[in-house]
Amino acid sequence: MKNFDVIIIGGSYAGLSAAMALGRSLRKVLIIDSSLPCNRSTPHSHNFLTRDGERPVIIAEKAKGEVLAYDTVTFRNGVAISGRKVKNGFEIVTGEGETWYGKKLIFATGIKDISPDIPGFSECWGISVIHCPYCHGYEFGGRKTGIIANGDKAFHLVSLVRNLTPNPVIFTSGPATFTADQMALLKKYDIKVREEKIIEIVHDKGWVTHIITGDGTRTDFEALYAALPFEQHCNIPVALGCTLTEHGYLRVDALHKTSVNGVYACGDNVGMVRSVANAVAGGNMTGAMVNAELAREEFS
Repeated sequence: MKNFDVIIIGGSYAGLSAAMALGRSLRKVLIIDSSLPCNRSTPHSHNFLTRDGERPVIIAEKAKGEVLAYDTVTFRNGVAISGRKVKNGFEIVTGEGETWYGKKLIFATGIKDISPDIPGFSECWGISVIHCPYCHGYEFGGRKTGIIANGDKAFHLVSLVRNLTPNPVIFTSGPATFTADQMALLKKYDIKVREEKIIEIVHDKGWVTHIITGDGTRTDFEALYAALPFEQHCNIPVALGCTLTEHGYLRVDALHKTSVNGVYACGDNVGMVRSVANAVAGGNMTGAMVNAELAREEFS
């Protein structure tokens, strides 16, 4: 079977959640996924009811098993490399040479973090170099913590982190870009700002022990937050004409519709809240909205 009601590109939490909503409505659904989620190195997932502290891969495996119990849902390992509008829907081509057709598309493809060229950073990313106080902050509470960011991003992060750990240190990797008011607050709460570059993160199997800066100084840390630039993990939505927000996320409305009719998106690619719980919630809503649109088209 090559024709589906819905093709979901990306089969992690958001994509699987959308597929469940559609499968329960007896929609023929194809999920295409590379099986390389962005949190694959993260040892534990938090802030998700009933699964707090569980390994992300375990949550995903259980979710996949539950979704594929609905016999109208099909899962294919692969990478979607191109897509185009065709009569009555869309055509998707994968890197494995397969071509699929769907009336509607859902992109749950996430974003790709652009890591700095710092030895040790990638090895620690998702383990002790972390992105979110809500996902990881409790476990690192009270430990010596650094923040790799500048300007508004650093200021926002430190406002959250200082509630979890005393005296976090901000590393701006160059001249600080805080406003005068922001700098005054940082000084008020005795938060140090260091402008020297980090040249190495020393770790033990992904767990930070200390950092080395350009002047040769060694400073002990147990955790580092990092606000990274990113790009969309999949370029097909933009190629189809979907617009991006000023921050680089896919622009969607309250129903998770993109600017292209018949194309929806959910998960990390549409907003800055990166968590399993948010992805599942967004996917569930998206699946329901796509089913509603199909129902309206059929019941007319």
